Amino acid sequence: MSLCRAAYRGSIHTTRSFSTPPILLPSRLFSQSFFRQDDRQWRNHPPSRSPKHNVTKVLLVGLAIGTGIGWGVNQYSGATTRSSNKYGSPEDFAKAIEELTSHLGPDKVSTNPDDLDSHGFSANDYHPGISPSVVVYPETTEDVVLIVKTATRFKMPVIPYSGATSLEGHFRASYDRWQHSSGGICVDLNRMDRILKIHPEDSDLVCQPAARWMDINETLKEKGIPLFFPWKGRADVWHQIDPAPGATIGVAVAQFPDVKAATQAVAEILNRGVGIQCVELVDDVFMRATNTYGVSKRKWAEKDSLFFKFQGPTERSLKETAEIVKGVVKKYGANGFELARNREEANELWQDRKNAHYSGLALIPGSKGIATDVCVPVSRLPELVHETKKDLAQVGLVSTIVGHVGDGNFHALILFENDDEFGRAKGAVDRMVKRAIALDGTCTGEHGVGLGKKKYLVEELGEGTVALMKTIKKAIDPLDLFNPGKLYPDEDSPDSREHR
Repeated sequence: MSLCRAAYRGSIHTTRSFSTPPILLPSRLFSQSFFRQDDRQWRNHPPSRSPKHNVTKVLLVGLAIGTGIGWGVNQYSGATTRSSNKYGSPEDFAKAIEELTSHLGPDKVSTNPDDLDSHGFSANDYHPGISPSVVVYPETTEDVVLIVKTATRFKMPVIPYSGATSLEGHFRASYDRWQHSSGGICVDLNRMDRILKIHPEDSDLVCQPAARWMDINETLKEKGIPLFFPWKGRADVWHQIDPAPGATIGVAVAQFPDVKAATQAVAEILNRGVGIQCVELVDDVFMRATNTYGVSKRKWAEKDSLFFKFQGPTERSLKETAEIVKGVVKKYGANGFELARNREEANELWQDRKNAHYSGLALIPGSKGIATDVCVPVSRLPELVHETKKDLAQVGLVSTIVGHVGDGNFHALILFENDDEFGRAKGAVDRMVKRAIALDGTCTGEHGVGLGKKKYLVEELGEGTVALMKTIKKAIDPLDLFNPGKLYPDEDSPDSREHR
């Protein structure tokens, strides 16, 4: 019933076979015939035929749509994302590369082994994969269109590449799903970094996909536009930009007896509506890592802590906010509250938070780390952090935890030195994700699903929702060329079946 309702409000999906691209039929074409939103609309547009005829038409069309949707979802839910012979041959790939070089020029196309390796692997993840066949560097929308048309003609997968963190294998090619060891086209978007239009009155701007938030803020500052782009861990071709806080930025740090007390303090602070730009939770191991790293100008108490960033229209309002926060954190047992006295000191305090990844690795010199994240309702965050830390201690692993406590998202950097510890770390990540889902959370808050988290989608969302998502993907990308093997669980894999 919910699927039919969703179809009525948006589009109806129908298909005849796997070889024919799905068809999207606007629901308004049907609603004009047999749906009525209210009696007034029905009276203003009365049926042209007898009531009996219209009732029959409603039943017949409704039955046809329901049958089609049910059959389509059933077919897709039992099928893999793509068949094994969908992609072009090595010869097709070679022709595609030749055509791309001819149209774009050799300065925008590279098959240099070093370029291929650097665009196929990341030091930030440990998921299996292969390098692309070619790296292409578009500079305009027209370049991108040409790349996609060429990829479609030669059935060559396209994998986007931008920030290159790839914490869950986002730009790796899934070699086990392809019939030959060629990884497709890597589209490196880093040359598309222009800011195209700024609309101060609308508080938005239009830019190319690789425009960096720091460059955006610098441009706004140079033009004297009192707006800024708040970094939120993602970037699109259209950005909302907010009123600039100017020089009235403050940073404070408070230490707590435990995570529960810290999250309770944050909940009360947010409910009071004070000017908090962001608040970060770090655990006691993180504070020890910061001390060990040796970059900080101070030695921190090794306790669960909160890093606050305040903003306000005036210095006076900033001090008032800090006083309110100080009172609340003391109420929940904080025995330390340090407020930066000036911008330089604020930058020093916040830099300790920004060094999280490298300070974490410094805990065990020479170690590597699995960086992962999950997200739960803020009220469940203390339980999740407590159980995760207990689990890591039981399996003998060291990890730092950093959380965006305002939305229940937290990151763990789990350290390992050998294959045995790597296996234990992967097991700990698996249990952490399942624990988050059981607490009404999600398998990832910021890093994304990619390759690493796709096996949890059925458990988190249910088979019906995943089937619908695949149906939408099939409608948009019928050849499955856009970053294949990511996000959706493989129906024929043990990872997918174990959650049923």
